[in-house]
Amino acid sequence: MNFFEQHFTAETLQEGQVILIDKPLGWTSFQVVNKIRWHFKKSLGLNKLKIGHAGTLDPLATGLLLLCTGKKTKSIAELQEGEKEYTGTFTLGGTTPSYDLETTVDHTFPFEHLSPNQLYNATAQFTGEIMQQPPLFSALKKEGKRLYEFARIGTSIEVPSRKVKVSTFELTQIALPNVTFLVRCGKGTYIRSLAHDFGKAVQSGAHLSSLRRTQSGEFRVEKAYTLESVLN
Repeated sequence: MNFFEQHFTAETLQEGQVILIDKPLGWTSFQVVNKIRWHFKKSLGLNKLKIGHAGTLDPLATGLLLLCTGKKTKSIAELQEGEKEYTGTFTLGGTTPSYDLETTVDHTFPFEHLSPNQLYNATAQFTGEIMQQPPLFSALKKEGKRLYEFARIGTSIEVPSRKVKVSTFELTQIALPNVTFLVRCGKGTYIRSLAHDFGKAVQSGAHLSSLRRTQSGEFRVEKAYTLESVLN
C-alpha cells in the first residue's frame, strides 16, 4: 500500500484537504505544488485536481508549507492570516542585495564591537506593529511586474514601507558573526527585511543565512510530511 492509498482518496482530495509539507531547501513553493499535483493525479487517476498553497516560502527557506486541495482551496486566504513562527540565523558583518544568500555580499561591516546585551536589547524595537520595507528581491508586484524582475536587471525602484506585526523576536544563540533567532509574526512580514534592519540597528550589516518555518496558524512542522515521503 503506497502513501496515497494510506492517507488519501480521489474523493477526499476533491472534497478538500489541508496537507502539511516540510518544504526542502532549494525548492520554490510553486514547484512543490506542481510536483504534488502531478503525482496525485498520476497515482489516483485524476484528470483534474485543484491545489494551492497558503503562504510562500522562499527557495532558500525550509519548513512548513500548507497545501490545500479541492474545496479547501477556498480557505487559502483565511489560512494565510494565521500567525507564523520561524527559526533561523542572521549573519552580521555583511549585507546582500537580496537580504539573504540568493545574492553575494556587497558591503562588509565590523561586528566585533557588538556585545550580547546590545544584540538582545536591539530586538525590542522590532516587536509589536512596525514599519517594514519589503526586499526588492521579492515577488510583490509594482507596475504589473514582480519586484525581483526590476532587481535582476538592476532597475532602481522605490518600494514603500508597510505595517507588519511581530509578536515575538528572540535571539536564541549568539556566536558572532551568527545569531540564531525565533520570530512569531503576522502576514506579510519579511524575515529577510528583519535581518537587514536588525543589522542597521546594531550598526553592522546583516543578512539572513538560514530560515525555517516551524508553525503557521494552528499547524506545526512536526506534523508535516517530507516531500520525499509523499513522492515515493
